Amino acid sequence: MKKIRDFINKADIRRFRFWLQLFFFVIFIYGGYFAINLGNSIPIFSCGFDKEVGGMCYFLPLQHQLARPLDVLFSIASISVLIGFLTFLLWFIVFNKAWCGYACPLGTMQDWLTSLRKKMGIRYSTYSQPQFNSLKKIKYIMLALVILSPMAVGMGLLDREWVTAFCSICPGRMVTPLFVGDVSQWSLDFSTKSAMILTTLGLVFTGLFVVGSFVKKRFFCFFCPMSAMHYIFSDAALLKLKKDGDKCTKCGDCYTVCDMQIKDIADDVKSTNILRDDCILCLKCVAACPEDDVLHLDLINYPIFTSTKGGFAKRMQMDELEKKND
Repeated sequence: MKKIRDFINKADIRRFRFWLQLFFFVIFIYGGYFAINLGNSIPIFSCGFDKEVGGMCYFLPLQHQLARPLDVLFSIASISVLIGFLTFLLWFIVFNKAWCGYACPLGTMQDWLTSLRKKMGIRYSTYSQPQFNSLKKIKYIMLALVILSPMAVGMGLLDREWVTAFCSICPGRMVTPLFVGDVSQWSLDFSTKSAMILTTLGLVFTGLFVVGSFVKKRFFCFFCPMSAMHYIFSDAALLKLKKDGDKCTKCGDCYTVCDMQIKDIADDVKSTNILRDDCILCLKCVAACPEDDVLHLDLINYPIFTSTKGGFAKRMQMDELEKKND
């Protein structure tokens, strides 16, 4: 068992993550070609507008379910909402926010844009801490849009175009179908004023997604309502990111490699559960920590990937070898 743990703790997490991201990308973008259908309650942006999707993002069916008149929504018909939510929750608790760091197609695309920027030798931008604290709240506003917009339709306050308002402005609607050769979403809908507004915003936000993700690591993840929903239920998940603050030297290596600029990962030496709402559970922080057992990924309170001096030293040697090869 010790040999297995040593092997895992010294593994090249970047290479492991690259291949796992590629695997999930194929499943969720091209799954239809292989007769794969994981349902319509998946806790990532695997967009239902991709005709070959291998499992649909939970938000699309949720919005349709919430758009019923209130007397129907709060009747026996609400069982469908409950079943959909429980299915989403069952999927989510398996991997927690690792769905973001390893399985989400939009997340993977952002990492590919980051790799392209690095190859071009362009430096990435960062947020100041006040900017970070302000911008991170936007994801909860977007989550409110996902829930309240279709409910307003059901109450007769908005017209039918607002049922899937978030999907209309989500970059996933326009970007993911491109990978199966579908460009039908790249157009403005002039049928109604609401449709024109939403499809225009969709084009604008898609442009911001591409440009922003090129200059800023995981740009869209700061504003992602799925990430907000994940965090609300993260305490119920099987996987947890833990920290032993007594062993932490505050070297800051974990913060340096964090794509999401989560300062608590380095500064907070009191919390045991160090997962934050912006975390994508990519485990770069664990791999970068040079101290034994400070940071660790636990599965039902059992450490399965732990920071170690040996693992840190081995990964540093890999980095040096890659630089020489470049």
